[in-house]
Order: sequence, then structure tokens, then C-alpha cells
Amino acid sequence: MSRPDSTSAIFYAFAANLGIALAKTVAALWTGSGSMLAEAIHSYADCGNQALLFIGLKRSEKTATPKHPMGFGRESYIWSMMVTLILFSVGGVFSVYEGWLRFINPHEVENGMAALLVLIAAVAMETFSLKGALAAMEAEKGDRSLWQWFKETHSSELMVVTGEDLAALLGLIIALIMLSLTLITGNSAFDALGSLLIGVLLIAVASIVGYEIHSLLLGEADQTLQTAITGELEAHPHIIKVFNVWAINHGKNIVLSIKAQLQGTIPVTQAVDIINTLEREIKEKHPRVRWVFFELDNTD
Repeated sequence: MSRPDSTSAIFYAFAANLGIALAKTVAALWTGSGSMLAEAIHSYADCGNQALLFIGLKRSEKTATPKHPMGFGRESYIWSMMVTLILFSVGGVFSVYEGWLRFINPHEVENGMAALLVLIAAVAMETFSLKGALAAMEAEKGDRSLWQWFKETHSSELMVVTGEDLAALLGLIIALIMLSLTLITGNSAFDALGSLLIGVLLIAVASIVGYEIHSLLLGEADQTLQTAITGELEAHPHIIKVFNVWAINHGKNIVLSIKAQLQGTIPVTQAVDIINTLEREIKEKHPRVRWVFFELDNTD
């Protein structure tokens, strides 16, 4: 599977969120809407998040050093985790807090129609950002469902952008519905409820994304690749038994560890040639495989 263009997805998201944040800020100040204020803060947090994701993406591409001989591929996971923490705290927890304040200190919403127009425009911009993220992931996603891709992807920055965009779009819809109910009924409690619901949504999305990134940080295996390579090795005429194959995600690359038994009558020099050929063929067929560690053994 090819590497998605995460950089373009990040730029799409940053441009959309900056425009949305400015529009929401004006509307929140003008109308006094709690849901709108929560959405504005969320969008500014998203802009900062995109900057952090871009930094992490670029730092993960640094050249390997003697101290870090396998490079810095996993650094993108660290920066992505930072973003989920910001999404949880600045986005989610603050929105819940703001909604609670609006419940205990009701604030009348003013110029509601202007706020509705801003939300409708924001939905359009956020849809544009989400389409950019979906287009960037298309090559890697293949025939998998969005949820299956999310559970299996190694592209943490694209995972975060997609999760943010989905949360933002749903949050905008919630704000739109709650603000409309506030204007129809004159009851500002709907607006406060909107802020609470947006906060809960952001906390839930941040928790799900954070769980997946945590798995990558620990050294998550690409199980699809492991299965494919295991089958290829078992079909090789000189391999008697494959004991285990590990394909561990290391940023955009894969660290591959193989433990297998070759035919006992093969001379050492021929065994070395076979292993070298296998390593070369694996890297050619699976471009993400950067390192191959092949251990010969007769037991697991």
C-alpha cells in the first residue's frame, strides 16, 4: 500500500480551520452563543494541532544517526499523541466547562441568524477539509472500510486529521441544531446543551484516537503484512518451517523480523545467499519494509 499524502491533508485542515475559527469568533462575540464560542475555541485548537502534526511529520523524516540508527519514524506518533491531549483538554473539557457555565448562568443569544449563516458556511469548509483527508488516505485505505482503516493505519497524523475533521463536522451540526432550537424556543438551555454535547464528542474522539496512537507507540504490528510475508516464506522451496514473523510499524517504514528453518543439507554460503535473496525480494514486493532481521533456527 502506498504512503498517503499526509502533508496535503494537514494543509487542507489548517486552511479550513483557520477560516472557520475567524468566522466563529466574530459570530460568538456578536451573538453571545455558548455553542459558537465552544466551536471557535475548538477550531483554534485544531489550527494549533495541525501545526504540531506538521512538525511531527517533518521531524520523523530526519536522517538516522549513530544514536538512533533506525531513524525517527516514530516521532510522528509522539506529536500525534500531543494533539489528542490538546483535543481532549482544550477542545473537549473546556467545551463541557463552558456549557456548564451557560447552564448555571444563562446568556441570551443575540443575532442568531448571523450565527446560523456562519455555521452553515463552516459546515461547507469543514466538509472541504474532510474530503481532502479522505482523498489523501484513499491509496492506503484501499477496499477497507473507514473504521477498519482507522484501526490498522500506521499514518498517525492522517488518523488525527480525519478524526478531528469528523468531530468538527459533527460538532458543527450539533451547534447548528441547538442554536436553531434556542432561536425557535427562546430557551438558552439548548445552546448550553450544545456546548456540552460538543465537549463530550471531542473527549470521545480524542480518547479513541489516543488509544490507537498509544498502540502505535508501543510497537504495533502490521498484521496484514505479517500474514502475506508468512505465506510467501512458507511457499519457498528451501524453507522447512516458519516459526514467527513480526512486521512492526516504525513511522512510514516497517521493521521485519523473521525466524525460520531452512533445509539442513544446505551449505552455509548457500543459506546466506538464499536469505539475502529473500530480503531483497521482500523489500521489492513490500516497499514499506526497510529493515529485515532473519534468524535461522530449528525451534521456536
